Amino acid sequence: MKDIQLQKEEQASSVRKDAKQGAEAQDPRKWEWVEAGVWTERMLAALANGVKGDKWYSMMDKVYARRTLEAAWKRVESNSGAAGIDRMSVEQFRTNQDRYLLELHESLREGSYQPEAVRRVYIPKGKGETRPLGIPTVKDRVVQTALKMALEPIFEKEFLPMSYGFRPGRGCKDALREVDGLIKDGYTWVVDADLKSYFDSIPRAGLLSRVKEKIGDGRVLSLLDSYLCQEIVEEMKMWIPTMGTPQGAVISPLLANVYLHPLDIRMMESEHKMVRYADDFVIMCRSRGEAESALTQVREWTENNGLTLHPEKTHVGNCLESGQGFEFLGYRFEAGRREVRKKSLQTLKDKIRGQTKRTRGDSLKRIIEDINPILKGWFGYFKHAMRTTFKATDGFTRRRLRALLRKQQKRPGQGRCLADHQRWSNAFFAKQGLFTMVEAHVLARQSR
Repeated sequence: MKDIQLQKEEQASSVRKDAKQGAEAQDPRKWEWVEAGVWTERMLAALANGVKGDKWYSMMDKVYARRTLEAAWKRVESNSGAAGIDRMSVEQFRTNQDRYLLELHESLREGSYQPEAVRRVYIPKGKGETRPLGIPTVKDRVVQTALKMALEPIFEKEFLPMSYGFRPGRGCKDALREVDGLIKDGYTWVVDADLKSYFDSIPRAGLLSRVKEKIGDGRVLSLLDSYLCQEIVEEMKMWIPTMGTPQGAVISPLLANVYLHPLDIRMMESEHKMVRYADDFVIMCRSRGEAESALTQVREWTENNGLTLHPEKTHVGNCLESGQGFEFLGYRFEAGRREVRKKSLQTLKDKIRGQTKRTRGDSLKRIIEDINPILKGWFGYFKHAMRTTFKATDGFTRRRLRALLRKQQKRPGQGRCLADHQRWSNAFFAKQGLFTMVEAHVLARQSR
C-alpha cells in the first residue's frame, strides 16, 4: 500500500515537473507581445531564468513610468469605449492627454491615486436576460492597462497550455481546434461545466493571496485591492462589492485566470484533458467513469475555493450521442456534428434585423455596406459549422432585404412570394455586392 502511495506521489511530481518545463519552453525573451518600454531584455532574462524567492518586487515604478502610461493610453485610445462615471470620453482625454498622463504619473508615484467609482450598465444576454458590465473612467482604464502590462508576463510564464481565454497569441479558434482534435482522438465523454456568476463571486482574499505568491510589491498589491474595492454606481444606487472582480475592468480577465490557474494544475496532475476559456471550460474524457471522476474533482475544488457550479448548466455526456452534446464558445458539438448554437444564430439574426428595418430609408448599396462586415465576421468564426446553416442564413438575409425593398416601393408584404424572388433574385443581390456565406464556404473548402 505504501509503495502504491509512493508511486502516485512520484507520478504527481513528474507531472508538475513536466508542466513547469512546458511553461519554461515558452522563452519570455522571444515574446513579441510584451511592452518593450516596460519589460527590458534584462527583466525578461530574469523571468526566463527565475528570480530569487520566485517573487517580483519593485514593480510599482514600472507601472507609473511615463513611457508605460503613454503606451497604456495608446491601447485605451485604440479600444475607444464609453465614458465612465466622470463622463470624460476618450476624445476628451485626448485633447489634454499630456496633462492627464502627468497627473496620473505623479499621483501614482506619490501614492495619492484613488480609482473612481465604476458605472454599471446592463447588456443583453439572450432570452430577455441581461449581464452587468462595469465601465471604469478613462483615467482608471489607463492605469489598469499599465498595471496589466507590468504584471501579465509574470503570470503568463506560469499559465498552462490548456488555458486559452484572454491570453496573448491565443483565442477562441485555438480552443475550438483543440476540442475538435480531442473528439477525433476519442475523447467524446465531456464534462460541460459552468461556473455560476464567476467574475462576481471570486473570493477577494483568495485572489489577492494568489497574486501575492508572485508579487511582493506592497504598493502594487494595494493598487489591485483598490480596484477590487471600487464603488459601483447604478442610476441612484451606490455600493462596494464584497467579492468578485468587475466585469469590464481591464485587469479583470488576467485576475480571473490567476484564480483558476490552480484548477488547471489539478486537472493536469489528474491527467484530464481540460480546455478552458476564462470561466468557460470542458473536460474531454474517454469514458463515462473518467468524466464523472473529473466532475467530482472539479466540484470539490470549486467548493473549497468559494465558487459554485451551475446545477442546470453542468453535465456529463457522450457528444457522439443525440441529446448529449455540449456547447462551447458559440458552437454546439453533438452526434458527430459541429453546429452553431441557437443563441449565436439568434444574435446574428437580431443584428441583421437591426440593419434591415423596413422603415430604413437608405439605399440598398448603403445597407449592404453595413451588413456585409457583420456577415463576414460571423462567417469567419463559424465557417466550420454545418454547411446547411449558411444556406438558411443567406436566405434569411435576402428575405429581410426583399421586404425592405417592397416597403420602399410602398408595397406591403414580407418579400416571400415568387414574384419578389424573380424581381430581386439571388443573382441580383450578388451583383449588388451582398456577401454570400454559401459561396464563401465553397471557396474556403477549395483553398484547404
